[in-house]
Amino acid sequence: MEQYEKCHPIGSTARLALALLLYTGQRRSDVVLFGRQHVRSGWLRFTQQKNRNRRPITLELPVLPALQRIIESSRTGDLTFLINENCQAFTANGFGNKMRDWCNEAGLPHCTSHGLRKTGAAIAAENGATAHELMSIFGWLTLKEAERYTRAVEQKKIAGRAMRMLERGEKGT
Repeated sequence: MEQYEKCHPIGSTARLALALLLYTGQRRSDVVLFGRQHVRSGWLRFTQQKNRNRRPITLELPVLPALQRIIESSRTGDLTFLINENCQAFTANGFGNKMRDWCNEAGLPHCTSHGLRKTGAAIAAENGATAHELMSIFGWLTLKEAERYTRAVEQKKIAGRAMRMLERGEKGT
């Protein structure tokens, strides 16, 4: 993320894209639709695009101060925060292609917009988010996906404690 941020400063559409993906934890199909009409009293309210006709999931997430600062510093559209060079809203696929370009420009050809969703989940889990808290951020309906991240963090913590048990005492026992 630091490498991407060095290449794409605050005020650029590329940096706004990173902030929207990272600080909301949502898919590209959702972030391309986010606009001021979705924000009320500091909360972003929207229905996820995935499965919206079969099993709609409506989420309300606080707009973090870091995200708000980047939105305020960026060129945005009337109905969407993210706009392309022609001041038009991105399509999900068009945004995915542009995100690929921005990652390549930053020397990160292995990075993707979906990878930022995973990164956000990992960061939240490492900072102590429970599986249910992850579910409420990312819109997951089952514990399976959320536990993937919390289990990885727990494994690391437990291994850190347990590895000390492998050391021999000072007396060589």
